[in-house]
Amino acid sequence: MKPAAGHKPELFLTRLHQLVDIETPTGHSPGLDATYELLTEWSDGLLGTLHREVREGVPHLYREEKDRSGAPPVLLLGHADTVWPLGTLADWPFHVDGARITGPGAFDMKSGLVLALEALELAGETDHVRLLVTGDEERGSLTSRDLIEDVARDCSAVLVLEPSLDGALKTARKGGAMFEVTVKGRAAHAGLEPERGVNALVELSHQVLAIDALGDPAQGTTVTPTVSRSGSTRNTIPESATVEIDVRAWHREELVRVEKDLRSLRSRTPGSRLELAGGINRFPLEHSMSADLLELARALARAEGLSPVTEVKVGGASDGNFTAALGIPTLDGLGPGGGGAHGRDEWVDADSVRERAALVAALICAHACPR
Repeated sequence: MKPAAGHKPELFLTRLHQLVDIETPTGHSPGLDATYELLTEWSDGLLGTLHREVREGVPHLYREEKDRSGAPPVLLLGHADTVWPLGTLADWPFHVDGARITGPGAFDMKSGLVLALEALELAGETDHVRLLVTGDEERGSLTSRDLIEDVARDCSAVLVLEPSLDGALKTARKGGAMFEVTVKGRAAHAGLEPERGVNALVELSHQVLAIDALGDPAQGTTVTPTVSRSGSTRNTIPESATVEIDVRAWHREELVRVEKDLRSLRSRTPGSRLELAGGINRFPLEHSMSADLLELARALARAEGLSPVTEVKVGGASDGNFTAALGIPTLDGLGPGGGGAHGRDEWVDADSVRERAALVAALICAHACPR
């Protein structure tokens, strides 16, 4: 790493403030484009040309490595979109209180994008580095998945700049699936001729109980009915009803099992029928895909005099699930510490940035030469 380089707290805060002040709900092109303009400006002279790719109306930003003759590239992976809708800044602006930084998307994961640039500056050697910043991670990476897999496919390692959980690196993540069950019934007047109707809501109630029973606590598999809709007016038998389902599992076999069970559901109300949409969104990031990188990070932390590296398994998924499923070593949670992701209390620990940037820089440098 560059011996004269070091953490510049004021620059980090300035850059993070600029990013948080740009609202970027998933797929919002104006906000994402403005964010990419800043990232391109800040990386000028450090990474060279950054390319913007629009897929199904959603822009993404990436940079290929300069040197294709040496070591396999290492990929820095992150996302610019947040869960916060336009207008959130009006009553929740960027704020700094000592080492505590708050604001929509500050923790998840705009601080990780700023930290990535600092780590690259510390590393100095970036010819073997690829960078990919996507614009729809928070909604399942529906337009960016193919791009992620294409960019990552021949990399030696993927370093995911998602935020850290209490300082720990994320070495395992659950995989996820998204489904929607729709019941088709028959409408009728609820007072005059209820017997002519087929109540889709009643049938859906049976199905929700069956769906809820598909989880396996011993395996850590959750199958959660979430959003439900039915009916049109109070005095009409509902002819249609739907429920959305969130599935999480530590093992791919469990995701496959739940999908099979959902496809085996059968209606119980005469005259009704079921339709199933959706599928497995991403397989788990299993611990085996992070183990070697974790040990490398621990060794580098000791060599650099950094705090000991800890690890954690988390239920939430990230784009690192995609790269791990390709068999590429993937280490997640390399962003700053803090907490409260997806909540109004999300915050970034400014004191965590210096060490975390140094660790990411060391990991970049460790992949600079062929092994």
